[in-house]
Amino acid sequence: MHEMAVTQSLLDIVLKEAAQAGAKKVNGVNLVIGELSGLVDDSIQFYFDFMTKGTIAEGATLNFKRVPAKMRCRACGEEFATAPDEWICPKCGEWQAEVTAGKEFYIDSIEVDDADKGP
Repeated sequence: MHEMAVTQSLLDIVLKEAAQAGAKKVNGVNLVIGELSGLVDDSIQFYFDFMTKGTIAEGATLNFKRVPAKMRCRACGEEFATAPDEWICPKCGEWQAEVTAGKEFYIDSIEVDDADKGP
């Protein structure tokens, strides 16, 4: 259920940035979400569609780019891609991995109609 709070923060940022840019309409929001973030695309989309009613972001498309999980072994330094539940180093077998990618959540870009020029 934390997607609701995350989506509200996302919308607050989008509306603030659009206003600062003098945009008349938000057409799309490009998001980067790490595989380990625990965020569900469909839930974010659902809340976004609901929360944007009556705003300049109503009808905007959310585009999701997923970042796979990557680890680095603290014992041997090996970097490896992994499934979220497999943290064992494939080189040395140790359980001393640290996450180097996959926890991201940020707005990469916002697509808007300019107040003077259009899209």
